[in-house]
Amino acid sequence: MTGHAPLDRRGAFAALHQRERVEFALFGGRLRHGAAPPEAEQEPLPFPHRRVRQRELARLAASGAHRAVVCSTAGRLALPAAWAGARRAGVPLILWTSLWAHPRSAPHALSYVALARLYRSADAVVTYGPHVSDYARARGARNVHVAPQSLDNDFWSAPEAQPPPQRAWPAEATVKLLFVGRAAREKGIEVLGRAWAQSGLARSGAALILAGAGAGAGAGAGGRAGTAGGAGTAGGAGGVLGLAGADAAGVVALSPMAPRQLRDLYAAADVLVLPSIPTRTFREPWGLVVNEAMNRGLPVIATDAVGAAAGGLVRDGANGIVVPAGDAGALAAAMRRLADAPQLRAELGARGARDVRAYSHDAWAEGFSCALASVNLSRGRC
Repeated sequence: MTGHAPLDRRGAFAALHQRERVEFALFGGRLRHGAAPPEAEQEPLPFPHRRVRQRELARLAASGAHRAVVCSTAGRLALPAAWAGARRAGVPLILWTSLWAHPRSAPHALSYVALARLYRSADAVVTYGPHVSDYARARGARNVHVAPQSLDNDFWSAPEAQPPPQRAWPAEATVKLLFVGRAAREKGIEVLGRAWAQSGLARSGAALILAGAGAGAGAGAGGRAGTAGGAGTAGGAGGVLGLAGADAAGVVALSPMAPRQLRDLYAAADVLVLPSIPTRTFREPWGLVVNEAMNRGLPVIATDAVGAAAGGLVRDGANGIVVPAGDAGALAAAMRRLADAPQLRAELGARGARDVRAYSHDAWAEGFSCALASVNLSRGRC
């Protein structure tokens, strides 16, 4: 039971069905990341599924037609409905969670006690990575398994690439630092603006590209939805970062774009920067743009508030650089360090390209197989 089957999860869901024969109940709701182009919503899904309302989940879970119920933490009604239905049917309940800090908004405060009870009572818990596992165990979860965040590595690492078609693409820039995502506070966009100004990299001919922050950026999340469209340069793009005048030099904002176009952007860039910060309502669960960029051999600069760093994919000095969240000075220093060291960029990027291969759809599905095996229900291998 989960809200959506976005493009970057469909391969994982199909791999799990191939191993375990599962049915997906999709109840909709807000999609914060990995939004698909509108036409993709009409494509047939490669696994059994049904589209339901949240209030229908209790009856579905209690139907006795399934050997277990797996529920994500999305949906205000979905969690209690799944729990009640699974208990009524007497089947194991497996919680799939991405949280490693509970949101501090009023509605989430009301859910804290109920979710803590669910951690303790779930027959198994499946997490995004060890950072989420630690959080779940600290709240009473006992039987915890990791399904590592994955995407289609073969697609993102495919050797073919076209020059970015956007007219604003700074082809002549000495070094191209790339941010992919929403122009939102939790994505660290304001910190990135301060770091860019402090770095002085624009004076050396470098460029900062904001993919997903240009015209039409509100149409999707994660910098992937929609098609490539308008772009802003200098002052216009600097406005996204809160910069003006000379501080905005070298900044380019591009519209959200389709996956193939974004793959071309990674191939033409030199460094990915993911400066996310924790807020009252959000802490980056993972950051799949890290997996995408590593598949293209890009070194990554991420903050310690990014799940991909806390969860072990981005390792400081090994395949990327990790800086404290919200520290514009540290971020500026990391950007200058990689901009000035092409050999270091190549070494970190090559290691990242090797490391990310372990984060596959098969590995994700195996995590769920292990959770099912722990309650003697797996049909796959663990």
